[in-house]
Amino acid sequence: MFGKKDDLEKEMQKAESETISSIIDKTMSVTGEITFKGKTRIDGTVNGNITGEHLVLSESGKIIGDLKVSSFICNGSINGNIKANIVTARKGCSIHGRLEAGNLTVEPGAILDGEVKAATRDLHLVSAKSGDGDAEVQEQNS
Repeated sequence: MFGKKDDLEKEMQKAESETISSIIDKTMSVTGEITFKGKTRIDGTVNGNITGEHLVLSESGKIIGDLKVSSFICNGSINGNIKANIVTARKGCSIHGRLEAGNLTVEPGAILDGEVKAATRDLHLVSAKSGDGDAEVQEQNS
Protein backbone atom coordinates (compact mmCIF):
# COMPACT_ATOMS: atom_id res chain seq x y z
CA MET A 1 0.00 0.00 0.00
CA PHE A 2 2.79 2.43 0.89
CA GLY A 3 4.69 1.50 -2.26
CA LYS A 4 1.73 2.49 -4.44
CA LYS A 5 1.57 5.98 -2.88
CA ASP A 6 5.33 6.41 -3.34
CA ASP A 7 5.04 5.30 -6.97
CA LEU A 8 2.23 7.81 -7.54
CA GLU A 9 4.28 10.63 -6.00
CA LYS A 10 7.29 9.71 -8.16
CA GLU A 11 5.12 9.70 -11.28
CA MET A 12 3.64 13.10 -10.36
CA GLN A 13 7.14 14.55 -9.86
CA LYS A 14 8.32 13.07 -13.17
CA ALA A 15 5.31 14.50 -15.03
CA GLU A 16 5.87 17.97 -13.56
CA SER A 17 9.63 18.07 -14.09
CA GLU A 18 9.89 16.48 -17.54
CA THR A 19 10.57 18.84 -20.43
CA ILE A 20 7.86 19.11 -23.09
CA SER A 21 9.17 17.28 -26.16
CA SER A 22 6.25 17.83 -28.57
CA ILE A 23 3.77 20.67 -29.10
CA ILE A 24 0.68 20.89 -31.27
CA ASP A 25 0.46 24.65 -31.80
CA LYS A 26 -2.81 26.58 -31.42
CA THR A 27 -2.83 27.22 -35.18
CA MET A 28 -2.78 23.46 -35.88
CA SER A 29 -5.64 21.01 -36.31
CA VAL A 30 -4.76 17.31 -36.30
CA THR A 31 -7.08 14.48 -37.34
CA GLY A 32 -6.14 10.89 -36.58
CA GLU A 33 -4.61 8.76 -33.86
CA ILE A 34 -1.65 10.18 -31.92
CA THR A 35 0.87 8.13 -29.96
CA PHE A 36 3.81 9.63 -28.12
CA LYS A 37 6.49 9.08 -25.51
CA GLY A 38 7.57 11.73 -23.02
CA LYS A 39 5.61 14.92 -22.43
CA THR A 40 3.37 16.53 -25.05
CA ARG A 41 1.39 19.79 -24.97
CA ILE A 42 -1.66 20.46 -27.12
CA ASP A 43 -2.52 24.09 -27.81
CA GLY A 44 -4.53 23.38 -30.99
CA THR A 45 -7.29 20.91 -31.92
CA VAL A 46 -7.03 17.12 -32.10
CA ASN A 47 -9.80 14.95 -33.56
CA GLY A 48 -8.75 11.41 -32.67
CA ASN A 49 -7.57 9.12 -29.91
CA ILE A 50 -4.35 9.85 -28.01
CA THR A 51 -2.05 7.35 -26.28
CA GLY A 52 1.16 8.23 -24.43
CA GLU A 53 2.85 9.26 -21.21
CA HIS A 54 2.37 12.83 -19.98
CA LEU A 55 -0.15 15.11 -21.70
CA VAL A 56 -0.87 18.79 -21.08
CA LEU A 57 -3.92 20.40 -22.72
CA SER A 58 -3.60 24.20 -22.69
CA GLU A 59 -6.44 26.72 -22.36
CA SER A 60 -6.69 26.99 -26.16
CA GLY A 61 -6.46 23.21 -26.66
CA LYS A 62 -9.37 21.00 -27.70
CA ILE A 63 -9.56 17.21 -27.98
CA ILE A 64 -12.39 15.19 -29.51
CA GLY A 65 -11.42 11.59 -28.82
CA ASP A 66 -10.31 9.19 -26.12
CA LEU A 67 -7.15 9.47 -24.00
CA LYS A 68 -5.05 6.69 -22.51
CA VAL A 69 -2.09 8.35 -20.80
CA SER A 70 -0.05 8.11 -17.60
CA SER A 71 -0.79 11.70 -16.56
CA PHE A 72 -3.10 14.40 -17.91
CA ILE A 73 -3.28 18.08 -17.00
CA CYS A 74 -6.40 19.67 -18.49
CA ASN A 75 -6.74 23.42 -18.96
CA GLY A 76 -8.79 23.22 -22.18
CA SER A 77 -11.72 21.21 -23.52
CA ILE A 78 -12.05 17.47 -24.10
CA ASN A 79 -14.99 15.47 -25.38
CA GLY A 80 -14.09 11.81 -24.91
CA ASN A 81 -13.15 9.14 -22.41
CA ILE A 82 -10.02 9.45 -20.27
CA LYS A 83 -7.97 6.67 -18.66
CA ALA A 84 -4.96 7.90 -16.67
CA ASN A 85 -3.08 7.34 -13.43
CA ILE A 86 -3.08 11.06 -12.64
CA VAL A 87 -5.60 13.67 -13.84
CA THR A 88 -5.57 17.35 -12.91
CA ALA A 89 -8.62 19.37 -14.02
CA ARG A 90 -7.67 23.04 -13.79
CA LYS A 91 -9.98 26.04 -13.41
CA GLY A 92 -11.70 26.78 -16.73
CA CYS A 93 -11.27 23.31 -18.22
CA SER A 94 -14.17 21.29 -19.59
CA ILE A 95 -14.22 17.48 -19.55
CA HIS A 96 -17.17 15.64 -21.13
CA GLY A 97 -17.07 11.84 -21.00
CA ARG A 98 -16.05 8.96 -18.77
CA LEU A 99 -13.03 9.64 -16.56
CA GLU A 100 -11.05 6.84 -14.91
CA ALA A 101 -8.10 7.93 -12.78
CA GLY A 102 -6.02 6.63 -9.89
CA ASN A 103 -5.50 10.18 -8.62
CA LEU A 104 -7.89 13.01 -9.53
CA THR A 105 -7.49 16.68 -8.64
CA VAL A 106 -10.30 19.07 -9.58
CA GLU A 107 -9.82 22.80 -9.09
CA PRO A 108 -12.83 25.04 -8.42
CA GLY A 109 -14.21 26.26 -11.74
CA ALA A 110 -13.39 23.08 -13.67
CA ILE A 111 -16.31 21.39 -15.45
CA LEU A 112 -16.73 17.60 -15.29
CA ASP A 113 -19.70 16.22 -17.21
CA GLY A 114 -19.88 12.43 -17.17
CA GLU A 115 -18.94 9.39 -15.14
CA VAL A 116 -15.95 9.46 -12.78
CA LYS A 117 -14.40 6.16 -11.67
CA ALA A 118 -11.43 5.35 -9.46
CA ALA A 119 -8.85 3.34 -11.40
CA THR A 120 -7.93 -0.03 -9.96
CA ARG A 121 -4.94 -0.55 -12.24
CA ASP A 122 -1.93 1.56 -13.08
CA LEU A 123 -1.17 2.56 -16.67
CA HIS A 124 2.43 2.24 -17.81
CA LEU A 125 4.08 2.97 -21.14
CA VAL A 126 5.46 -0.43 -22.12
CA SER A 127 6.81 0.28 -25.59
CA ALA A 128 7.49 3.14 -27.93
CA LYS A 129 8.95 2.94 -31.41
CA SER A 130 11.16 5.92 -32.13
CA GLY A 131 10.82 5.60 -35.92
CA ASP A 132 7.08 6.10 -36.30
CA GLY A 133 6.20 7.35 -32.83
CA ASP A 134 4.04 4.37 -31.85
CA ALA A 135 3.53 4.07 -28.11
CA GLU A 136 1.55 1.54 -26.17
CA VAL A 137 0.10 2.09 -22.72
CA GLN A 138 -1.09 -1.00 -20.89
CA GLU A 139 -2.95 -1.56 -17.67
CA GLN A 140 -0.97 -3.32 -14.98
CA ASN A 141 -2.18 -4.77 -11.70
CA SER A 142 -0.51 -3.21 -8.67
